[in-house]
Order: sequence, then C-alpha cells, then structure tokens
Amino acid sequence: MPLTVEKIESGTVIDHIRAGLGMRVLQMIGVGTGYAGRVALLMNVPSKRIGKKDMLKIEGKHIDERTIDKISLISPDATINLVKGGEVIEKRNVKMPSELRAAFKCPNPKCITNMEKIDTRFKVEKAGLRCGYCERVFKADELV
Repeated sequence: MPLTVEKIESGTVIDHIRAGLGMRVLQMIGVGTGYAGRVALLMNVPSKRIGKKDMLKIEGKHIDERTIDKISLISPDATINLVKGGEVIEKRNVKMPSELRAAFKCPNPKCITNMEKIDTRFKVEKAGLRCGYCERVFKADELV
C-alpha cells in the first residue's frame, strides 16, 4: 500500500536523506516544535536509489546555499526540491563544496574561532574537514 502525503503549496521538499537522519536535517535548518508551517517527516521509506530513506516536506521554508552545503555533509545523496504554487520549480542534488564558511562551530575549544568573532572556514578533504585556523581535521558528524 503506497504512502500518500499531501502536497505543499510553497516550501521545500528534501528527498533521499539517509535513513534515520531526517530529524537531524530538521534541526540543521531550524525547524522545531514552534514552527508555524506544515511539516511532514517520513522515516525509513523504501527507495530504489538508496534502499531506505527519510524525506521532509516543509511548507513556507526555502533553504539557502549554506544550509544545502550542511545537508551534503550528512546526506550526500539528498535531493532538494523548491516548490511554489504546488509545483516543483527547481530540483537539484546536493553537492559537497570544497570549502564551508561560517557553517559550523569548530569543535576544538582552543581554536581562535571559539575565542574571537571570526567566521569558521573548513576545507573538505578525503580525511574529513580541516579547520582553516587550527588546522585540525574533523569528521562531518563531529561538526553537525
């Protein structure tokens, strides 16, 4: 039996989120219990592309590039659909950027970014994300 979720009039649909990470994505984009718009979170839904997935429909929320970059760290297979007038006006896959600016706090308590008002900068490398100031490398889940 297929699962049916009502269309949203205007907002964002985030599809192909890694199973179990939908709540984390909601937190990253700032949607909590006080959010006034309709929100649908589907968890562990079958997916031909990735096996199991989570999916979000958020009415009245359009996410920016910085937030899309954050999503790419924990769910690189995610798809972002922007909806207006009940129709998808833009659809794109998230893409891991080469650098993230002012997206996360550095986990190193001795990093200058935790003592001064400086935007963080992380370079994406194979080993993880390197802080542009303290040079330490962190895994994505340490930042999110």
